[in-house]
This record gives sequence, structure tokens and C-alpha cells, in this order.
Amino acid sequence: MSRIGRAPVILDKTVQVTVGSDNMVTVKGQKYTLKVPVRTDIKVNVSPENVTLEAKNSEPQTKAYHGLYRSLIQNAVTGVTKGWTKELELNGVGYRAAVSGKKLELTLGYSHPISFAIPEGIEMSVDKQTRVIIKGADKGLVGETAAKVRGFRPPEPYLGKGIKYSDEVIKKKAGKSASK
Repeated sequence: MSRIGRAPVILDKTVQVTVGSDNMVTVKGQKYTLKVPVRTDIKVNVSPENVTLEAKNSEPQTKAYHGLYRSLIQNAVTGVTKGWTKELELNGVGYRAAVSGKKLELTLGYSHPISFAIPEGIEMSVDKQTRVIIKGADKGLVGETAAKVRGFRPPEPYLGKGIKYSDEVIKKKAGKSASK
């Protein structure tokens, strides 16, 4: 049995969890609703204060899924109560960001501005034109969106220019040096 899978998912009073006939776990909060599909090898038990998972057999792959689905349900519960946030910083002369409608407009030193369509379920805001804040209930979607935006101009190791996560540390390399 998985150590992570054995731990119960503690529910807030504002969260409702239901299991459908097709083993689809629906996590409903005040603002968001997320669905987590669960394999038939895993049994989901819902009580008013927590959710527990049981593996129906002791195969190694089932044990791995046991911990995985517990983590996915925990992430959904956290997402509908608190939400997930990623912050990106733009470093470089003339690098700017702005949100207009459902698009993120980026100026990253290319010959053209980049327009990124904000996915459904994601909220973006820009602080001081150089800090992009990405919020949402789905942890995977927030991380994927942040990675896509960062991919437009990843930070480079010589000058540190580019888009980086706010907690990311860029190790700078030494440039060319004159030799005799």
C-alpha cells in the first residue's frame, strides 16, 4: 500500500466531493468545479470530513496509482479552496507584458509583439509591466500555462535576460575572456 495513498484528504466545509458511476471524482467548491478520473483499480471512499482511497489489489502499478490519485484529488481540493499561483518575471531592456481582454501581450525584444490567448479557467494579471501572475484552480493547467509563457523567451545564462519564475535562480556563466 502506498504511504501517500493511505493519508486521507481532509475536506473543508465549503468543499463537496462526489464519486460518479464511472469512477469520476467531482470536487466542487464555492467558485470552481474540478473533475478527476480515477481508475477502477482504486476505490474512493467519501465521508463529510475526508476522502480515503483503497487499492483493490497489491500489484506494484496499482500501488503507484494509489498515491497518484490521492495526490490528484488533494490538488483538486486545494485548487477549489485556495487556488494555485505562479509568478513570472520579465528581465531585459524593453521587455513588457500587458493583459488586454483574454490575451496576454508580450514585448520580448523580437521584431513583433507576442499575443498569447489566456486559456479557460486561468486568470492573469500584470504587475509593473514586468511581473505576470497566473492563477487558477487546476494545478496542471496553471503550471502548463506558466511554462508556455516562459517558453517564449527562456532566461539565458550570460546576461540573465528572459522570462523566469519568480523563485528561479539563474546561474550566470562567465563570458569570453581575453587570452594571451
